[in-house]
Amino acid sequence: MPFDPQTVRYNDQGLVPVIAQDAETHEVLMLAWMNAEAIEKTLETRKVTYWSRSRQSFWVKGETSGHTQALVDLRIDCDRDCLLALVNQVGPACHTNRRVCFYTSITGSDEVELMSPMT
Repeated sequence: MPFDPQTVRYNDQGLVPVIAQDAETHEVLMLAWMNAEAIEKTLETRKVTYWSRSRQSFWVKGETSGHTQALVDLRIDCDRDCLLALVNQVGPACHTNRRVCFYTSITGSDEVELMSPMT
């Protein structure tokens, strides 16, 4: 059955959350947003393309940093309101230069930094 991006349940801003996960290690790398056109671009180019809410523009992951995400598989959840992008990640996924964006653990009332920026 052909996929139609219009069947995705977008929020009021026309966006859907996307979890990026390393296809080999299964690490959860980051969370970002896509609109219908970003989904189409990602599927067409196999380069993960997000919608930047702060810049109000498309953002091809790694376009300026070289820390790219090549799409292996794009999956949709049962409610059709969240996507999972299985990717081959080159370099850090986080803009802080860490492998993943989820590098802080909250234990009780404390925060613990789990990893340092990559060099």
